[in-house]
Amino acid sequence: ASRPVAPAELGSRRPRRAPPRFAPGEPVRTRNGHPHGHTRLPRYARGRRGTIARVQPDAWVLPDRHAHGRGERPEPVYAVRFSARELWGEEADPAACVHLDCFESYLEPLAVGTAAGGGHGAR
Repeated sequence: ASRPVAPAELGSRRPRRAPPRFAPGEPVRTRNGHPHGHTRLPRYARGRRGTIARVQPDAWVLPDRHAHGRGERPEPVYAVRFSARELWGEEADPAACVHLDCFESYLEPLAVGTAAGGGHGAR
């Protein structure tokens, strides 16, 4: 007999309940928030421009809420490509990039015509 799968058996992965907001190739900016407590968005990547490289399958428990007992709130997660110069300035290797997994609530769309991956401090 089959039984429902308990959340603990799923780990942090959950079924996606809505389509992802962003698609591969789309330019985005990370939010520049400074939450109290836990977040998976590194400080060096806050307020930075990047490009969606991949939409991860399913949805994932948002640890920022779950770690504080405020529920799971599963969200899509995206691999976002940032140029090294966007993160660390003009001294960084112009050919280098970093991919970060970012929860959907960490991201906002860039205005049309705003290029992703500019230099450090470009906001």
